[in-house]
Amino acid sequence: MGDFGPQGPEKLPYDTDDDSKPLHTVVLTSFSMDRFKVTNKRYQLFLASNNLELRESGQASKSKWDSINAIPNLPAHIDWYEAQQYCQWLGELTKLPFAMPTEAQWEYAARSRGQNLMVATDDGDYKAEPYQLRTESYLPLGLNISSYGSRVAFAMRNGLKTTSLTPLPVDMYPPNPLGIYSMSDNGYEWVQDWYDPDYYESSPADNPQGPKLPMFKDALGHDAKVVRGQSYANPYWGGGVNVFRTPADPHGRVDNDGAIFIANKTIRCVVNSPIPVKLSSSSK
Repeated sequence: MGDFGPQGPEKLPYDTDDDSKPLHTVVLTSFSMDRFKVTNKRYQLFLASNNLELRESGQASKSKWDSINAIPNLPAHIDWYEAQQYCQWLGELTKLPFAMPTEAQWEYAARSRGQNLMVATDDGDYKAEPYQLRTESYLPLGLNISSYGSRVAFAMRNGLKTTSLTPLPVDMYPPNPLGIYSMSDNGYEWVQDWYDPDYYESSPADNPQGPKLPMFKDALGHDAKVVRGQSYANPYWGGGVNVFRTPADPHGRVDNDGAIFIANKTIRCVVNSPIPVKLSSSSK
């Protein structure tokens, strides 16, 4: 687990930050992971089943917030506590040990059972249309991961005003070799762990769970959880490298007045069981 770049073909770190170091061995008990980020359709079923209302827009404008929540197969945007409630509800509904993934589980799955794959695409690399000097009509599309152009084109087709910040369908691009979709883009993913930039120096080898207590304050003084992946990647400048770690306030607060922004954060759940779990193919 951690920045394996020096062992890769370029022999250089993939991450300029120190929080993905040192490289260390992790042993995980068997688990199953959702192939998709939770969709609006599934999350809104959870809300309806529990007599809960979809939260207000926060910093996003109401029209934009309403428009992205109205498309069933886009990722649902939620804070850490909502993510935890959703995974717990799945456990109650199915009688299976559903939970939020740990950071170690997330990276193991993104790297297709721990392989040295840089990004969670079909081949561990970025593919996109050939880049040309941008004109008014030319926005190159990603081929195995979304691009600026992909998001703008989807927004235009669906009458959205979110342009390059548009979320995309959870299965729009090929999965990684393990069969899991969109782990390197299309929204940060919450994990269970509190964020600690120095955690890898003392992380236990067996099933690391992250620090037991908050260890880090963000620039606004908020405790921070870990999010993994990337909000909006682009093949031309990268993003979403499998070892990147990002701290985020679990409430999604972005200023000292308590304003909330969660329009780039979502979740996928795991089942902590040695018995493989396969739900319906229509689980999106």
